Parts: sequence; C-alpha cells; structure tokens
Amino acid sequence: MLTPARRRGIEILDDPRADPALALRSLRDVALANRCFGGRRAVLRAVESLLEPTVRPAGSLTLLDVGTGLGDIPAAARACAARAGIALWTIGLERVPRLAHAARTRCTAALAGDALALPFADHSIDIVTCSQVLHHFDGPDADRLLQECTRVARQRVIVGDLRRSWLAAAGLWGASWVLGFHPVSRHDGVVSVLRGYTPDELRSLVVRATGHAPTITTGLGFRLSATWSPR
Repeated sequence: MLTPARRRGIEILDDPRADPALALRSLRDVALANRCFGGRRAVLRAVESLLEPTVRPAGSLTLLDVGTGLGDIPAAARACAARAGIALWTIGLERVPRLAHAARTRCTAALAGDALALPFADHSIDIVTCSQVLHHFDGPDADRLLQECTRVARQRVIVGDLRRSWLAAAGLWGASWVLGFHPVSRHDGVVSVLRGYTPDELRSLVVRATGHAPTITTGLGFRLSATWSPR
C-alpha cells in the first residue's frame, strides 16, 4: 500500500532546454537533500569499503561521478579518502557545459559528456559512482547507463537512488518547504521519488543490464544503493 506503482512522470529540469541558471539553483537543493536525507551517505558507505588497507591497491585511486550535479558527492568522497591517507582523484560528469563548470570547484576535474557514451576507456577508472541519476532513464537507456558505468569501472560501480514510497514523497514535499527549496526542486523531487525503485526492482535492473549480481543496501531517507565489481 505504501509503495505505489512506478511512474514515469515529467521532471521540469529533464528538458535539455531548461534554463541553466534554474538548473544550478535546483542542484543546490539536490546537494542539500543529499546531505540531509542520506543520498551522500549511501554512496560514501560503499566508497569507504574500498578504502580498507586490505582492499585498496597501493597508491591513489580515481573516482568518476556520473551526473555529479555540483560535485558534492565527489568532494565528500575525497575528504573521506584523505582521512584514510589516500589520494582520491575525482572526475565529475554533467551533460551541460555550464553545470560541469560549476562542479569544477569541488572535483579534481569536471567535464561535459553523455552518460550513455562515457568518454573514458574500458576499466580506466577505479570507482564509478552514479547517484540519483538512474531513475531519469527507462528501458534501453537505463540499461545503457549501467553498462557504460560497468565498462569504465576497474574496481567497483556504485549506483545510489531513491526507494519509492508514498511516505518518501510526502516527507520530501513537507521538508522542501522547511529547507527553502525552489518550487521546481519540490516538483521534480516528488516526481523523482515516484520514479524510484524497490530493492528487488533495482537488483533485477542491474542483473538484466550488466549480468552482474549487485549488493543492494537500503538506508535512511528512503535511499537505495547497488554495488558490484565490473569483472
């Protein structure tokens, strides 16, 4: 009863013609939501498992964040790695050049590119993260996104997304007023929740697209993460 059928919906900022200034304003709300509702923590928990001395290779690591927004997750991951004595080189990818430019202050490097055709060689990046992006795609495009992340990753793919629930949608709607979200962020946030996944749906999607069986983890704030080794 509390988990509605998955809805396609229309997010205002999915339109490639959307005002970049409005997108930047909304991405500030996304970064705040990541911090307050567990999106950032869901990804960091998986990154931290790779920083153990018995797991990580010698030297530095590289991380690519697909759909990086303002680069808040790469920045947090780099700080986490630094505390473990590891140099983490982060790359943020956004589809719009102005948004990629905005992420450069929080990433080692940032570039504009297509998430469905990542501009990197096979197995060239240690860790590929993709947070709150998958639900924007359906069918073959969703498969392609997961396949591209798997192709580029050398050690681990980490996909974070939303666990679909009426409670999550209502909670986000209410919290958005308290946190001062832009109306577009409020609208798109609720649509995003209703585009989200159950744990079984996310697992099946990854298996179908990549042939890999992921580890699925649920977290506070109705967050989900799927992690798997690319080989």
